[in-house]
Amino acid sequence: MLLIKNGRVVDPVSGVDEVKDVLVNEGNIVMTGTQASEMFYDAQRKLSQSENVQENSGLFRVIDASGLVVAPGLVDTHVHFRDPGFTYKEDIFTGAKAAAKGGFTTVVCMANTKPVVDNLDTLEYVLNKGSQTGIHVLSAAAITKGLAGEELVDMQALAAAGAAGFTDDGIPVMDEKILVEAMLQAKELNLPISLHEEDPAFIASPGVHQGEVSKKLGYGGASRTAEDVMVARDCALALHTGARVCIQHISSKNAVEYVRTAKKLGADVHAEATPHHFTLTDKAVLEYGTLARMNPPVRTEEDRIKIIEGLKDGTIDMIVTDHAPHSAQEKARPMESAPSGITGLETSLGLGIKSLVEAGHLTLMQLMACMSRNPMEFYGKKPVSIEKGNPADIVIFGENERWVVDHFASKAVNSPFMGWELPGKVHFTICAGNIVYEENQLTES
Repeated sequence: MLLIKNGRVVDPVSGVDEVKDVLVNEGNIVMTGTQASEMFYDAQRKLSQSENVQENSGLFRVIDASGLVVAPGLVDTHVHFRDPGFTYKEDIFTGAKAAAKGGFTTVVCMANTKPVVDNLDTLEYVLNKGSQTGIHVLSAAAITKGLAGEELVDMQALAAAGAAGFTDDGIPVMDEKILVEAMLQAKELNLPISLHEEDPAFIASPGVHQGEVSKKLGYGGASRTAEDVMVARDCALALHTGARVCIQHISSKNAVEYVRTAKKLGADVHAEATPHHFTLTDKAVLEYGTLARMNPPVRTEEDRIKIIEGLKDGTIDMIVTDHAPHSAQEKARPMESAPSGITGLETSLGLGIKSLVEAGHLTLMQLMACMSRNPMEFYGKKPVSIEKGNPADIVIFGENERWVVDHFASKAVNSPFMGWELPGKVHFTICAGNIVYEENQLTES
């Protein structure tokens, strides 16, 4: 039995923002408020009167969360754990450890592994290994076989086997007929489709925004148009099919407007924003080199502000990391040959607070909605609430408490945020009632 005392509960599902106690037992929240403490100490008192006091003394634990936020466990519906096939970069266990350290209790892995998650065996491998991590590891399946964009996977079979949704993430689906069929099937299965939106026709060189910085580097860059044309098309197709569609890691100011318009027209369209896209601009490439190379690229200050505006008005309803670990050797290559992507799970909460809450754009409640409630709802899952009867998936953090990004639980360290001082220090991550990450400073028994 676990008692979390004196914490500020911030729950975007119930709308509660107040100091209260939370009692956890057998994986669930059994009580909140003053009754939680009463139940805990009453149970402890009764046990102390039993004959097996010493044997059972470890059954009770108290976390004093005074001055800390107690919120539903964070949810990241866009991660790359590189397993199977690229486990020198990351594996499911190290990815899950990074997630837990960042406050995440649920993640959705992308399908671009080796082999691709386009078959039952690979999906089963990911889900089985994920079930051993201590957090909830879900997996999307590919839309097309081998991510080749030519033939649909057996969506029905993969859905029955536990696929959370479908995506060819990393590669756009260029064939409209195939994509429409995928959308229609996904709608029938009541599962989402998530799309990477970059038309190769408008990319001279990937990973860097095509503009002043790319010119300075003598690097072709990726045009904003590459994203715009795909988002405009797919918003129209989502409206046409009625499918639940996510525009992944949105980066273009125009794409934000297309999603806004599509929602007004009645399309079931959603959008993700990453912390690097609402924190950095393309000038980061000049400072951090390949550590700031990513697909789609971070763009101009105008794009960054439009993304934040999209988060403020609900056009963009999910914050995800696109956690993309790479080896140090890979990132040490020249810009033209280095892989795109950064690690993100351990810095996401801190960057969200720094760039959005402290900057006055979002309330903490709104941030928690984008990082827990909304991603769960998009995937058709019941969002976790800090209320009686709910699973005990909880993160405890200091909203204003500073910490320095100086090491990672991830295998990879490819982050431009290394050395940054961020708010939002995570003290505990609790999944299904079990403490899967703790700072070891604020417990008593």
